[in-house]
Amino acid sequence: MKIQERTGAGAGRSAGPAQPSVGDRLPTAPRERKPALAALAVLLILLGALGATMLVLQAGDRIEVIKVTADIPAGESVTSSDVTSVLVAADDGINYVKWSQLDSLKTYKARSTIYKGTVVIGEMFAKGGSSLPDGKASVGVALKEGQYPADIKPGDVVAVYNVGTSGNSGSGSTGSTSSSAGGLIVGNAKVDTESDDSDATINTGNLSLTLLVDQGDAAAVAKAASAGAVAIVHVSGNGN
Repeated sequence: MKIQERTGAGAGRSAGPAQPSVGDRLPTAPRERKPALAALAVLLILLGALGATMLVLQAGDRIEVIKVTADIPAGESVTSSDVTSVLVAADDGINYVKWSQLDSLKTYKARSTIYKGTVVIGEMFAKGGSSLPDGKASVGVALKEGQYPADIKPGDVVAVYNVGTSGNSGSGSTGSTSSSAGGLIVGNAKVDTESDDSDATINTGNLSLTLLVDQGDAAAVAKAASAGAVAIVHVSGNGN
Protein backbone atom coordinates (compact mmCIF):
# COMPACT_ATOMS: atom_id res chain seq x y z
CA MET A 1 0.00 0.00 0.00
CA LYS A 2 2.82 2.47 0.83
CA ILE A 3 4.67 1.60 -2.33
CA GLN A 4 1.76 2.53 -4.46
CA GLU A 5 1.37 5.95 -2.81
CA ARG A 6 4.99 6.88 -3.50
CA THR A 7 4.61 5.82 -7.06
CA GLY A 8 1.61 7.98 -7.48
CA ALA A 9 3.31 10.99 -6.02
CA GLY A 10 6.16 10.59 -8.48
CA ALA A 11 3.76 10.39 -11.34
CA GLY A 12 2.14 13.64 -10.29
CA ARG A 13 5.42 15.52 -10.37
CA SER A 14 6.30 14.27 -13.82
CA ALA A 15 3.14 15.79 -15.20
CA GLY A 16 4.50 19.38 -14.83
CA PRO A 17 5.64 21.62 -17.71
CA ALA A 18 8.31 20.24 -20.03
CA GLN A 19 11.88 21.38 -19.32
CA PRO A 20 14.14 22.51 -22.19
CA SER A 21 16.70 20.03 -23.34
CA VAL A 22 20.34 20.56 -22.52
CA GLY A 23 21.20 21.42 -26.14
CA ASP A 24 18.75 24.32 -26.40
CA ARG A 25 20.02 27.92 -25.65
CA LEU A 26 17.98 30.57 -23.95
CA PRO A 27 17.32 33.67 -26.09
CA THR A 28 19.65 36.65 -25.31
CA ALA A 29 18.94 40.37 -25.50
CA PRO A 30 20.50 42.09 -28.57
CA ARG A 31 23.78 43.99 -27.90
CA GLU A 32 23.46 47.73 -27.50
CA ARG A 33 25.32 49.60 -30.25
CA LYS A 34 27.32 52.75 -29.33
CA PRO A 35 27.74 54.85 -32.46
CA ALA A 36 29.26 57.75 -30.51
CA LEU A 37 32.24 55.65 -29.36
CA ALA A 38 32.76 54.31 -32.86
CA ALA A 39 32.77 57.84 -34.28
CA LEU A 40 35.28 58.96 -31.64
CA ALA A 41 37.61 56.09 -32.50
CA VAL A 42 37.48 57.00 -36.20
CA LEU A 43 38.15 60.66 -35.36
CA LEU A 44 41.24 59.78 -33.27
CA ILE A 45 42.60 57.67 -36.10
CA LEU A 46 42.13 60.53 -38.56
CA LEU A 47 43.80 63.02 -36.19
CA GLY A 48 46.79 60.71 -35.75
CA ALA A 49 47.20 60.36 -39.49
CA LEU A 50 46.92 64.14 -39.94
CA GLY A 51 49.55 64.78 -37.26
CA ALA A 52 51.98 62.37 -38.90
CA THR A 53 51.42 64.07 -42.26
CA MET A 54 52.12 67.51 -40.77
CA LEU A 55 55.37 66.29 -39.22
CA VAL A 56 56.53 64.97 -42.58
CA LEU A 57 55.63 68.25 -44.31
CA GLN A 58 57.39 70.33 -41.64
CA ALA A 59 60.51 68.19 -41.88
CA GLY A 60 60.55 68.89 -45.59
CA ASP A 61 60.58 72.66 -44.93
CA ARG A 62 63.59 72.57 -42.59
CA ILE A 63 67.22 73.14 -43.55
CA GLU A 64 70.52 72.11 -41.94
CA VAL A 65 72.54 75.15 -40.85
CA ILE A 66 75.64 76.00 -38.78
CA LYS A 67 75.61 76.83 -35.06
CA VAL A 68 78.78 77.71 -33.12
CA THR A 69 79.58 75.65 -30.01
CA ALA A 70 82.31 77.98 -28.69
CA ASP A 71 82.89 81.73 -28.74
CA ILE A 72 84.45 82.94 -32.00
CA PRO A 73 86.52 86.12 -31.32
CA ALA A 74 86.45 89.02 -33.75
CA GLY A 75 88.85 88.44 -36.64
CA GLU A 76 88.89 84.66 -36.15
CA SER A 77 87.51 81.88 -38.36
CA VAL A 78 85.41 78.89 -37.38
CA THR A 79 86.90 75.40 -37.31
CA SER A 80 85.31 71.97 -37.46
CA SER A 81 85.67 71.62 -33.69
CA ASP A 82 83.67 74.72 -32.72
CA VAL A 83 80.56 74.28 -34.88
CA THR A 84 77.67 71.84 -35.16
CA SER A 85 74.64 71.42 -37.41
CA VAL A 86 71.04 72.16 -36.45
CA LEU A 87 67.72 72.06 -38.29
CA VAL A 88 65.76 75.30 -38.61
CA ALA A 89 62.65 76.32 -40.52
CA ALA A 90 63.51 77.57 -43.97
CA ASP A 91 63.11 81.34 -44.26
CA ASP A 92 64.16 83.28 -47.37
CA GLY A 93 64.37 86.44 -45.26
CA ILE A 94 67.26 85.08 -43.13
CA ASN A 95 70.70 84.53 -44.64
CA TYR A 96 71.48 81.27 -42.86
CA VAL A 97 74.84 79.63 -43.57
CA LYS A 98 74.03 76.06 -44.53
CA TRP A 99 76.00 73.13 -43.17
CA SER A 100 77.10 72.27 -46.71
CA GLN A 101 78.87 75.68 -46.84
CA LEU A 102 81.13 75.01 -43.83
CA ASP A 103 84.34 74.69 -45.85
CA SER A 104 83.71 78.07 -47.49
CA LEU A 105 82.86 79.67 -44.14
CA LYS A 106 86.27 78.66 -42.74
CA THR A 107 87.92 81.15 -45.14
CA TYR A 108 85.95 84.07 -43.64
CA LYS A 109 86.60 86.07 -40.45
CA ALA A 110 84.13 87.05 -37.75
CA ARG A 111 83.26 90.77 -37.87
CA SER A 112 82.72 90.78 -34.09
CA THR A 113 82.65 88.18 -31.33
CA ILE A 114 80.13 85.40 -32.05
CA TYR A 115 79.02 83.77 -28.85
CA LYS A 116 78.47 80.08 -28.14
CA GLY A 117 75.04 78.81 -29.16
CA THR A 118 74.54 81.35 -31.97
CA VAL A 119 73.05 80.16 -35.26
CA VAL A 120 75.32 81.64 -37.94
CA ILE A 121 74.13 84.05 -40.60
CA GLY A 122 76.21 85.39 -43.47
CA GLU A 123 76.33 88.98 -42.19
CA MET A 124 78.40 87.88 -39.18
CA PHE A 125 81.48 87.22 -41.37
CA ALA A 126 83.70 89.10 -43.80
CA LYS A 127 86.31 87.94 -46.29
CA GLY A 128 90.05 88.13 -45.61
CA GLY A 129 91.65 91.29 -44.30
CA SER A 130 88.42 93.28 -43.93
CA SER A 131 87.51 91.39 -40.75
CA LEU A 132 88.85 93.98 -38.28
CA PRO A 133 86.18 96.26 -36.82
CA ASP A 134 86.40 99.91 -37.82
CA GLY A 135 89.00 101.85 -35.84
CA LYS A 136 90.71 98.74 -34.45
CA ALA A 137 94.19 97.29 -34.92
CA SER A 138 95.79 93.92 -34.12
CA VAL A 139 98.99 93.97 -32.06
CA GLY A 140 101.09 90.94 -31.09
CA VAL A 141 102.66 90.75 -27.64
CA ALA A 142 104.99 88.13 -26.12
CA LEU A 143 104.52 87.61 -22.39
CA LYS A 144 106.49 85.77 -19.75
CA GLU A 145 105.03 83.81 -16.88
CA GLY A 146 103.71 86.29 -14.33
CA GLN A 147 102.86 88.92 -16.94
CA TYR A 148 99.42 87.48 -17.74
CA PRO A 149 96.52 85.75 -15.91
CA ALA A 150 96.62 81.96 -16.01
CA ASP A 151 93.04 81.72 -17.27
CA ILE A 152 93.42 84.14 -20.18
CA LYS A 153 91.66 83.08 -23.40
CA PRO A 154 90.48 84.57 -26.72
CA GLY A 155 87.59 86.97 -26.29
CA ASP A 156 88.69 88.18 -22.84
CA VAL A 157 88.95 91.93 -22.19
CA VAL A 158 92.25 93.01 -20.64
CA ALA A 159 94.08 96.13 -19.51
CA VAL A 160 97.60 96.54 -20.93
CA TYR A 161 100.36 98.01 -18.75
CA ASN A 162 103.93 99.06 -19.41
CA VAL A 163 105.93 97.41 -16.62
CA GLY A 164 109.40 98.27 -17.87
CA THR A 165 111.87 100.53 -16.04
CA SER A 166 112.69 103.99 -17.33
CA GLY A 167 116.02 102.61 -18.59
CA ASN A 168 114.50 99.96 -20.87
CA SER A 169 111.12 101.34 -21.85
CA GLY A 170 112.23 101.83 -25.41
CA SER A 171 115.26 103.54 -27.08
CA GLY A 172 115.40 106.31 -24.50
CA SER A 173 112.32 107.97 -25.95
CA THR A 174 110.22 109.88 -23.47
CA GLY A 175 107.02 108.85 -25.21
CA SER A 176 103.54 109.71 -23.98
CA THR A 177 102.43 109.57 -20.37
CA SER A 178 100.25 106.52 -21.03
CA SER A 179 103.24 104.47 -22.26
CA SER A 180 105.67 105.45 -19.51
CA ALA A 181 107.10 102.79 -17.21
CA GLY A 182 104.43 101.37 -14.90
CA GLY A 183 101.65 103.21 -16.72
CA LEU A 184 98.37 102.01 -18.18
CA ILE A 185 98.54 101.83 -21.95
CA VAL A 186 95.10 100.43 -22.86
CA GLY A 187 92.19 99.92 -20.50
CA ASN A 188 90.03 97.62 -22.61
CA ALA A 189 91.94 95.60 -25.21
CA LYS A 190 90.43 92.35 -26.41
CA VAL A 191 92.38 89.09 -26.67
CA ASP A 192 92.07 88.06 -30.29
CA THR A 193 94.26 84.93 -30.51
CA GLU A 194 96.44 82.98 -28.12
CA SER A 195 99.34 80.57 -28.45
CA ASP A 196 101.75 79.10 -25.93
CA ASP A 197 104.71 76.72 -25.88
CA SER A 198 102.77 73.76 -24.51
CA ASP A 199 104.08 71.61 -27.36
CA ALA A 200 107.68 72.37 -26.51
CA THR A 201 109.90 69.83 -24.76
CA ILE A 202 110.32 72.20 -21.81
CA ASN A 203 107.39 74.45 -20.97
CA THR A 204 108.80 77.91 -20.22
CA GLY A 205 105.43 79.48 -19.41
CA ASN A 206 105.77 82.04 -22.23
CA LEU A 207 102.60 83.16 -23.97
CA SER A 208 101.98 85.00 -27.24
CA LEU A 209 98.78 87.00 -27.67
CA THR A 210 97.26 89.05 -30.44
CA LEU A 211 95.37 91.98 -28.94
CA LEU A 212 92.63 93.97 -30.59
CA VAL A 213 93.13 97.63 -29.60
CA ASP A 214 92.09 101.07 -30.79
CA GLN A 215 94.28 102.27 -33.67
CA GLY A 216 95.44 105.22 -31.60
CA ASP A 217 96.87 102.88 -28.92
CA ALA A 218 98.51 100.39 -31.28
CA ALA A 219 101.90 102.16 -31.47
CA ALA A 220 102.26 102.42 -27.68
CA VAL A 221 101.39 98.76 -27.16
CA ALA A 222 103.77 97.65 -29.92
CA LYS A 223 106.59 99.75 -28.48
CA ALA A 224 106.21 98.33 -24.99
CA ALA A 225 105.85 94.81 -26.40
CA SER A 226 109.08 95.11 -28.40
CA ALA A 227 110.89 96.00 -25.16
CA GLY A 228 109.38 93.00 -23.35
CA ALA A 229 107.69 95.39 -20.95
CA VAL A 230 104.02 94.49 -21.36
CA ALA A 231 101.79 92.93 -18.69
CA ILE A 232 98.03 92.37 -18.98
CA VAL A 233 95.29 92.22 -16.38
CA HIS A 234 91.92 90.58 -16.92
CA VAL A 235 89.08 93.13 -16.58
CA SER A 236 85.33 93.13 -17.18
CA GLY A 237 83.79 94.65 -20.31
CA ASN A 238 83.13 93.82 -23.93
CA GLY A 239 86.24 95.38 -25.49
CA ASN A 240 84.29 96.98 -28.33
